[in-house]
Amino acid sequence: MKRVRLGAGAGYAGDRIEPAVEIAAHGDVQYLMFECLAERTIALAQQARRHDPAQGYDPLLDARMRAVLPVARANGVRILSNMGAANPVAAAEAVVRIARDLGLRGLKVVAVEGDDVLHLLDPSRTRLEETGVSLQDLGTRVISANAYLGAEPMIEALAAGADVVITGRVADPSLFVAPLVHEFGWAPDDWTHLGRATAVGHLLECAGQITGGYFADPGRRDVPGLERLGFPIAEVAGDGTALITKVAGSGGRIDPATCTEQLLYEVFDPARYVTPDVVADFSGVTFTQDGPDRVLVAGAAGWPRPAALKVSVGYADGHFGEGQISYAGPGAVARGRLALDIVAGRLRLTGLEADELRFDLIGVDALHGAAAAGGRADPAEVRARVIGRTATAAAAKRIGDEVETLYTNGPAGGGGVMKSCREIIGVGSTYLPRSCVRATLRHFEA
Repeated sequence: MKRVRLGAGAGYAGDRIEPAVEIAAHGDVQYLMFECLAERTIALAQQARRHDPAQGYDPLLDARMRAVLPVARANGVRILSNMGAANPVAAAEAVVRIARDLGLRGLKVVAVEGDDVLHLLDPSRTRLEETGVSLQDLGTRVISANAYLGAEPMIEALAAGADVVITGRVADPSLFVAPLVHEFGWAPDDWTHLGRATAVGHLLECAGQITGGYFADPGRRDVPGLERLGFPIAEVAGDGTALITKVAGSGGRIDPATCTEQLLYEVFDPARYVTPDVVADFSGVTFTQDGPDRVLVAGAAGWPRPAALKVSVGYADGHFGEGQISYAGPGAVARGRLALDIVAGRLRLTGLEADELRFDLIGVDALHGAAAAGGRADPAEVRARVIGRTATAAAAKRIGDEVETLYTNGPAGGGGVMKSCREIIGVGSTYLPRSCVRATLRHFEA
């Protein structure tokens, strides 16, 4: 029976590179996928492209491709990635330049465009799902609007012989669905097989999470070799069942517990996991241990795909200003709270206008708030943090500046001040009819 082996090369934009090279070299895979695009990442990439039309793709694309292309080419491994972000064409051109530098002549690279749909949205009629605010109300603050494309354009690129497929916004599991449909020839309305392929994609899309990276909890859920965590491989059969494993000797663990945790990751309704390709049903999925670090996956199903595509809208949403300072030794908590009170008073006295302000003692109440602050012995050290959201960068900067003045104007023994100011990129959701969105391919060769 024909089987297709897929490898996960990255689970987010800043992920490690060595595990991908290990899979390309020793994983016996035909396809390697790099999932590198979060909702805010693409809005940031759109900003980068506005400043420089040659930018707007993943900053680690160069390093990743230089590391993995030679061994992938040698072993016949085809690559799919959304590292194109806001500029798939520039990313594809960069891959071609790198391939030529490496002497990899004849490498076929395809860029997928069409996810940038800002021009298709009616500002007066388009409202964000989360807030109800219209694009018209946001005005010039709107930065980007990208539709989640499915596997179809990538399938077309693979059929055209692409060695490397570079996309912008596509659904994460679709990166893995595409090679499976290409290899097995499943029909675009074969919802059962598309549901099974989507289950495989969802299990692999976060790379090291399923091999134990998001599972490790010392003493309760131990994971060996996290310093060289192996990324996952799926061996998929023609009926859509799959074996999840990793390169022998790499760190991490794969068992039904790690697989179950990843299956439920970011899933609101396991019976209705909506993607551009299919509404997948994970409610019948089973995991069976088939040996050390080998788990059989079966039982996924699927239903007809949605008529509309989800669109992520990125917009400028003010600025964060932040300042931190540490206190240690007896009375550290009391001095930390006094520091926060001083900064709060200073911001009132100087008339800072902020939409939100937080005053936290990291190590005491920064995550759980007042509910977790009582009934425990004081820690030996705390870090006071003030963070706020303002309309302007100048106002945001004042927050960190006030924390810094605690060096000589605040409680005893403050040290290690850190301050920062950065723009906030808000992300909202809307929808477009599928028929409005057209993906196109651009072909390149090294």
